[in-house]
Amino acid sequence: MSNIDLFISRLEQLVDRVEAVLPATIPVPDWSASAFRWRTRSNGQGYLQAVKHPHRISLDALKNIETQKASIVRNTAQFVAGREANNVLLTGARGTGKSTLIKAVWTEFAGQGLKIIEVDKTDLLHLADIVDLVGERPERFIIFCDDLSFEEGEISYKALKSVLDGSISAPSANMLFYATSNRRHLLPQKMRENLDVSYEDGEVRPNDAIEEKVSLSERFGLWLSFYPFSQDDYLAAANYWVTQLGGQWNDQAESAALLWHRTRGARSGRVAWQFAKDFVGRG
Repeated sequence: MSNIDLFISRLEQLVDRVEAVLPATIPVPDWSASAFRWRTRSNGQGYLQAVKHPHRISLDALKNIETQKASIVRNTAQFVAGREANNVLLTGARGTGKSTLIKAVWTEFAGQGLKIIEVDKTDLLHLADIVDLVGERPERFIIFCDDLSFEEGEISYKALKSVLDGSISAPSANMLFYATSNRRHLLPQKMRENLDVSYEDGEVRPNDAIEEKVSLSERFGLWLSFYPFSQDDYLAAANYWVTQLGGQWNDQAESAALLWHRTRGARSGRVAWQFAKDFVGRG
């Protein structure tokens, strides 16, 4: 091997070692997509990943939540039209359509250029990066965080507070935050925090702790509450989904639907959807 060949070989080895140490290039977002997820690599770098097959659902598919549906549609229409609108917090009973309603309202307005970015709770510390990335874009974005709640000792909620309404930077006009939670105030509250006493190694002023925890949910201008389904509501949802999936709703289907929810111990839109898939699937 000549000296030149040896030099080239060693140079290639050096390049390989340097590439292994240097962080990978952050992918450029595909802004032609309508739905994105925020992804974080092992080195802590985050990027927007386009969703190839987003879950699109019609607003008509959501039953028994007409008041909540009308409120979020009105708020989103204001936002898409360039008028003032609020961040939205959807709370309440599980399986009643909170997450699905956000996806449905995005589906409704996607044709008008509305885009959605799903962010996991563990990635909330990257919210400032997301704001910087999309803040100057001409499109309008919904930042969607599902099942949002925080346990004792978590600090990522502070990043969310700053982005919503507490940073030196003005809120981005092309971005709203829509979140779902089973917990009204997002942070756990304890009985001892309501007692006007001091504790060893605890809060001297428990009311301050309560104010800190309530202040996060108050940054959402629009609260929508969801409640467990009545039996009639559940049967109406089951009827809809059985019919939509190509099945036939009759007395046999109704009896099977009632038995299904009793074995699950709950009545909700999710339970109705799961029943319909099983019932129609079995033929």
